[in-house]
Amino acid sequence: MNSPTREAVPAVESGQPHVADAAGNARKSVWAQRWLLSPAVLSLLLWSVVPLLMTIYFSVTRYNLLSPDESGFVGLDNYRFLWSDPSFLPSIFNTLLLTGAVLLISVVGGVLLAVLFDQEFFGRGIARLLVIAPFFVMPTVSALIWKNMLLHPVYGLLAAAMHALGLQPIDWLGQYPMFSIIMIVSWQWLPFAFLILLTAIQSLDPEQKEAAQIDGAGPFSMFFYIVLPHLKRAIGVVVMIETIFLLSIFAEIYTTTAGGPGTATTTLSFLIYSMGLQQFDVGMASTGGILAVVLANIVSVFLVRMLASNLKGENEQ
Repeated sequence: MNSPTREAVPAVESGQPHVADAAGNARKSVWAQRWLLSPAVLSLLLWSVVPLLMTIYFSVTRYNLLSPDESGFVGLDNYRFLWSDPSFLPSIFNTLLLTGAVLLISVVGGVLLAVLFDQEFFGRGIARLLVIAPFFVMPTVSALIWKNMLLHPVYGLLAAAMHALGLQPIDWLGQYPMFSIIMIVSWQWLPFAFLILLTAIQSLDPEQKEAAQIDGAGPFSMFFYIVLPHLKRAIGVVVMIETIFLLSIFAEIYTTTAGGPGTATTTLSFLIYSMGLQQFDVGMASTGGILAVVLANIVSVFLVRMLASNLKGENEQ
């Protein structure tokens, strides 16, 4: 009766070295993975964390390249001075206005274009290529095209069209600078939204459309109750990705209006450039950079929560 028990004990004891070897191999594997990841982690630290720490350091110091001998620790004085700067609050407003307007135009236009190009019509391939072409044009080049070929009050195409209609040409960049910047940036980012939304709308089950048509659903009912809910997740992705880039729009403003007239098109990114590379005030530019990071994180948290709530609602349904 006791012999099986005696035989089982050596079996268990003989298995312990194998368990220990497996645990040791697992630890070695983990350390090997960490060792292989270490170059990427070090590169990330050198590329992002170190510049961020330097920006934080310069934001609490007085450091102007025109008078480097007067540098020193000033605490939060740079933040107070920037807050009282007459260009700061308009730059925040212009940044949010530009971001919101471009998002609205690109999302609404992208949805409408996606619905249009989901239909069969002659020349759809060429038309699709023309729609997405602006997304591959460099920002500086697109800004120059709009400034000199479209919006110029003398030589632009819009001026020629208004002359042909007997109307007085408009200096768009001088009279409506922010509207012009919004049109330029929207022209660039509308194709991105169109591509994402067209891909999403083509993933819609055709049987669902056919069932709705059999039940007597018209085009508007199909759009609002089937297509648009299906695009909710894709719209959230478009809004999140575009917002990250739109908060740092610079090249279009620098090329066309240089932040003017006055502060009409001065965004936070252009204000940071002006302080750092025009006024050579590294301390104030670093302060603006820290505030830009804070603003971007606030907007990102809001967008992530909005997208998460949408996904949660879809999963519950």
